[in-house]
Amino acid sequence: MTKYGKIGDTPMTFEIGSDEHKRLLCRFFVESHDPYVPTKLPWPDLDDSVKARLKALPIWDEAVATEAETALKVVTLGQVEPDPVMAEAIAMQGYEEERHAEVLRLLTQKYGIPVQERAAPVKPRNAEWSFMRVGYGECFDSFFAFGLFALARDSGFFPPSLVKLFEPIMQEEARHILFHVNWIAFKRARKPALMRPAYLFQRGLAIYLQIFGRVKTAVRVGASANGASQDNFAMTSAQSFGDVTMRGFLETCLAENDKRLAPYDARLLRPALAPTIARAILAVAPKGEPVAA
Repeated sequence: MTKYGKIGDTPMTFEIGSDEHKRLLCRFFVESHDPYVPTKLPWPDLDDSVKARLKALPIWDEAVATEAETALKVVTLGQVEPDPVMAEAIAMQGYEEERHAEVLRLLTQKYGIPVQERAAPVKPRNAEWSFMRVGYGECFDSFFAFGLFALARDSGFFPPSLVKLFEPIMQEEARHILFHVNWIAFKRARKPALMRPAYLFQRGLAIYLQIFGRVKTAVRVGASANGASQDNFAMTSAQSFGDVTMRGFLETCLAENDKRLAPYDARLLRPALAPTIARAILAVAPKGEPVAA
């Protein structure tokens, strides 16, 4: 596949899997890094009603555990990646994932949000396979998180001070999923032709396992959310921010996903799976009627 674009007035083309693709991907990621320090973030003082709303969200146990696991998997690949250009970008993502875990730790401590302690994550044996799986998980999670964050922002569920604090973290997730889909495409293009079908199967398996894992997580979180339904975890969370239909939620996710990816080089591939599923659901729903939650 050839991608077209231009730098200034100079037309540029490159092949997916080429050295130019790798340089563009890694340069974008490194140069767009935000060097904020979690302990120096402007943590706002929240009133008791906002703290209560935060505590009521059924996400914190899973969020804290997931960020710690993700950080370890990404850091591990950065340590073993032989290509120095790619290793620099992956190591930076690992640092950013560790920083996300630190932000969640500080947030739950500052606002008195109880989090169930879990065993420390185990370093993966196959770093590339773990990175592939965790990346697809982030593609799903980020797509819906973008929509949830917008609903929380627009409904006033999050005060402006908290929205401002988390905005760069949400944007960081957009960078991560953009890096992942291009890394997948780059790796596939570099495989010998006879090995590409096996790589395609591996990708499919990674996607299936991440979808299955998200379903299990939704059930587990739903079961522990003060008696909340075990079904439609995303909608259960979305409805914490007001009267939201599934159609409205999916449309918000699509709009926010496009907006967060828009600032980056248009020649880089965009995550497609979650947006495609969302558009397919919206396409078969009767026009003018909400998609049932």
